[in-house]
Amino acid sequence: MTVLIIAIYVIFAAAGLLTLWRIIVGPSILDRAVASDVLLTLVMCALGADMVINHHTRSLPALLIIAAVGVFGSIAVARFVARRDNTDR
Repeated sequence: MTVLIIAIYVIFAAAGLLTLWRIIVGPSILDRAVASDVLLTLVMCALGADMVINHHTRSLPALLIIAAVGVFGSIAVARFVARRDNTDR
């Protein structure tokens, strides 16, 4: 069981590092926005895995807040990009 837990944490860490790389290097704002959504999803999955592994629900409010921040952030970026595209014409 501990080998599986270590493998899960290694996979989450690798995915997080690759996502951070896309946020830093991403050529456009949309690439960075998608990568930040992926990073928030990875954090939510890691918190969910921690809740399952340790048999608790203390992280549930944090999961809800992270989900709300992700949704509102995506909406804000989409509106910004849409507004910027309309002014270019």
